[in-house]
Amino acid sequence: MLQRRDRRSFRPTAIGTLCLLGTLTMMAWALPVGVPYAAALVEVTELLAHPDHYDHQVVTVSGRVSSFQLATNRDGHPAFGFLLQDTAGTVKVVGLGKADVREGDYVVVEGIFSRLRQAGRAIVYNEIKATSVQSMARMNPDLVG
Repeated sequence: MLQRRDRRSFRPTAIGTLCLLGTLTMMAWALPVGVPYAAALVEVTELLAHPDHYDHQVVTVSGRVSSFQLATNRDGHPAFGFLLQDTAGTVKVVGLGKADVREGDYVVVEGIFSRLRQAGRAIVYNEIKATSVQSMARMNPDLVG
């Protein structure tokens, strides 16, 4: 609460200050924590040049799909994997579910980049665990006509 001293100045009371701090604290607790937000578009070349910088970060990259494979994980759920190529580099993309893309499609991939991951006895370098894969052809329909 504010007490009115005269027409030009106000002085906050202790109770008013505590109420304001309590409200701000409650608002801060209501904000989502640990939710990955959409990342700016990064080139594959940039990921490969600075993998430590992007390790375990949400990234968004674009490129052409090659070596597309469908699979199932240990629990029997559908999974996919492919190589994402741009003009200067290639990164591996894996994900759960179905990806509505084909060999040769240009896509935008959003997911968590890992500089390296232990997969049994093998080590996988420069991989994106996709949360979203979208074909650019479906994102930009032909509006001429």
